[in-house]
Amino acid sequence: MSRSETTVVVGSGHNALVAACYLARAGQRVQVLERDTVPGGAVSTVERFPGHLVDRGSSAHIMVRHTGIIEELELERFGLRYLDCDPWGFTPSDGVRPPIVFRRDLDATCASIAAACGAKDAAAYRRFVAVWGERSARVMRAFGGPPTPGRLVRAFWGLDARDGGSALSREFLQTGDALLDYWFDDERLKASLAWFGAQSGPPMSEPGTAPMAGFAALMHTLPPGRAVGGSGALSAALIARLRADGGEVHTGDAVTELRRSGRGWQVRTESERELRADTVIAGSHILATLDLLRAGGFDEAVLDDWERRIRVGPGIGMVVRLATDRLPSYPGASAAESAHGLQFLVSDRRQLRAAHGAASAGELPPRPVVLAMSFSALDPTIAPPGKHQLSLWAQWHPYELADGSDWSSHAGREADRIIAEVDRYAPGFADSVVQRFVQTPVDLEREMGLRGGNVMHVEMSLDQMMLWRPLPELSGQRVPGAPGLYLTGASTHPGGGVSGASGRSAAHLVLGDRRTRRFPFPRKR
Repeated sequence: MSRSETTVVVGSGHNALVAACYLARAGQRVQVLERDTVPGGAVSTVERFPGHLVDRGSSAHIMVRHTGIIEELELERFGLRYLDCDPWGFTPSDGVRPPIVFRRDLDATCASIAAACGAKDAAAYRRFVAVWGERSARVMRAFGGPPTPGRLVRAFWGLDARDGGSALSREFLQTGDALLDYWFDDERLKASLAWFGAQSGPPMSEPGTAPMAGFAALMHTLPPGRAVGGSGALSAALIARLRADGGEVHTGDAVTELRRSGRGWQVRTESERELRADTVIAGSHILATLDLLRAGGFDEAVLDDWERRIRVGPGIGMVVRLATDRLPSYPGASAAESAHGLQFLVSDRRQLRAAHGAASAGELPPRPVVLAMSFSALDPTIAPPGKHQLSLWAQWHPYELADGSDWSSHAGREADRIIAEVDRYAPGFADSVVQRFVQTPVDLEREMGLRGGNVMHVEMSLDQMMLWRPLPELSGQRVPGAPGLYLTGASTHPGGGVSGASGRSAAHLVLGDRRTRRFPFPRKR
């Protein structure tokens, strides 16, 4: 090629930024266009309260630390620094037995489980980590590229299958609840691991959720990380890397149309800018991308079919962000044990099932299920001296309420109930709250474009994962009938969560296709 090709990236979520970084590093001309004035999508941090840097979406980063992307893009050179969440998990005392403390160190974790749940479950947990640690590492390997059958086979080839491949595949396809019931006896331990697994969205009663619960085993290899300065520090480092390689990021100007033009694309924005691109990478929600194609004259019948088949789901949950004057004080636990990781405020899986059942019916949960995170204990830079900050994530909360009422009439009371749930386990916590910011499912959609309030874009159910995410014909991150358009983001494999793997895969596809166009035939030796 006589000139560097131009790529327009729609959206500045972390996957889109990862794709942009790989392309710019390869010498491509890259422009990222973002509708929001804050880049980073759900991986962003803003000052919600004076002196408090508060995450808008994600808080703990798990998968991206297992992908190698941080090292490949040398993001530490651009200011990214992670602190290990260790202990990475904490389940409060039930009033009789001590808390369960999940540390990176397996021996220390098993000692805590033995004290809280008994020696039998502690021994079972050690075996569980040995088995599912290797399996989860293979899942991460499968997540590292496009979900082609060959790649998936290679990712899992050689995995111990002493009882046969059919037995192994059955274990991967079973429910998370069945997996936990097989391994453990204590309900509080099972509820903790089920709540960890349910952070992907589906309840552990759904088929195919066993690997989501099993992923906990990998936390003893590398625990969740907290980016210093907030979740948005990852996006900031990606943007700095992109700009260092000549890439551009433009915020506050939404893309309104994607139209095929000759051998390339015409990209129109809200401010009536028109850009010509050889390639477009859409990091927006898949339904938003289809809307842009519709505006650009793409086949209506095809778009209608795709939209009807993609299932966003009823919504996942809501968040309450808090400024407090102290950390939660859980009986029988120090702040060093409880405050550095994910606080699993659930003791029985029946509470999880009741919440999900209510949300499926368009109703509020009978009792909120809460995951508390108090990362100011780990990173004091995000709060003023002597103050603290918490994020309370609660599942499941429906986007549309069955009685037709507006979320604005429920937000305050539901936030009260979520705070009260923490107070139930850490008495006196409610009195520590100084300020709060509530994000209902409707707010998540309005602020960050998360359709239906689903932070995973589309449901992470078995039929919308791997080879089927978001649809079989779109799972290769290309759009049939739209050459030069590529997909990335949570709508694509491997799904939601902070991983960046989809962005890297999209960039590799673009670069591979360009090499093919440049050398369409094998060169003679």
